[in-house]
Amino acid sequence: MTFDPQRRVELRDVPGTTRNSLSEVVDGASVLVCCGSGGVGKTTTAAVIGLEAARGGRRVVVVTIDPARRLADALGLADGLTGEPQRVSVDEAPGSGELWAMMLDTPAMFERVVRANAPNAAQADRIVESRFFRNIAGALSGTQEYMASEALHELHDDERFDLVVVDTPPSRNALDFLDAPGVLTRFLEHRAFKLLMMPTRTGFRVLTVATQPILKAIGRVVGSDVLADAVAFFQAFAGMDVGFRQRAEAVTALLRADTTRFILVASPQRDTLAEAIWFADQLAGQGFSVHATVINRVHPRFGEGTVAEAASRAVAATKRGKFQLAAVWNNLAELRTIAAAERAELTPLLEQVAGSAVVEVPLLPSDVHDVVALDVLARHLFA
Repeated sequence: MTFDPQRRVELRDVPGTTRNSLSEVVDGASVLVCCGSGGVGKTTTAAVIGLEAARGGRRVVVVTIDPARRLADALGLADGLTGEPQRVSVDEAPGSGELWAMMLDTPAMFERVVRANAPNAAQADRIVESRFFRNIAGALSGTQEYMASEALHELHDDERFDLVVVDTPPSRNALDFLDAPGVLTRFLEHRAFKLLMMPTRTGFRVLTVATQPILKAIGRVVGSDVLADAVAFFQAFAGMDVGFRQRAEAVTALLRADTTRFILVASPQRDTLAEAIWFADQLAGQGFSVHATVINRVHPRFGEGTVAEAASRAVAATKRGKFQLAAVWNNLAELRTIAAAERAELTPLLEQVAGSAVVEVPLLPSDVHDVVALDVLARHLFA
């Protein structure tokens, strides 16, 4: 894109975008999914939304899938977050709202899911005490994303909360989170899973590696002990696959519900904008819509003039020998150039998310690391 410093690009220049309507998106939601690439202020945005919704009378829980401490630090939780929701103090709350926060604990969530679907405690114990379960609970690819979707469903059904705000991992992992229920459903239909479950459906009690040529071949690659543990683990799921399938379908329905809203967070840097455009396109391809777009850390314009006007005043001040004044005008011209360039970079993203609420947050003088700073950010997000 060619940058013209004389062209002032406003958010309202892009058809379909609106200003300062994030409140409408939040008010009509029961689930808010905050998405975006790493380092754009996604976690902070989720914290501010949760805080403001609680001050407005909502009973909110903010859950982060990111194990970093950013959410805990922003909310002033010195001891960090756990896998259970914990109450956060909300000052100056005009309503009767509440704010809670938690971090996804994948192994603990996995165990809760198993116990919720097992027909009896003995079968649940057999699964969670197996070596294979302990090995995959927090390490298997896709487990974290699926457990995050399970946590979302669990919190949505929790009577303590009427709004769940999800701080997802960076963009590409967030797509795994959205697709996790479908991945599980496809796995339960896969012939490999049906092979492992075959003995429980045909009356045989034991399926060893040696009894099936295909398993014997796999065992030579991964090790017979590992494979035997996996076989025993999956066979312990006898009768539970239907429940898992139904739950996956319920999670998918929740993600596609009208009251589930997606908030895309970006910043005006070219690489993060490219990631945001790609993510918005991927969301659209899966049938999801971006309901609000937050552009963080945008350089302010510093007045209504143009770059050329500031540069001209700098030249005039220099001719009059007012060198300090000339330096100020030159600095203003430079800042306006940066601000205009950022808005030119924003245009493709704004066209991609046309129809969503768009909120621009200026570059703040310091990082957001406590509730006081969250209040400053809230005044921009919910102006």
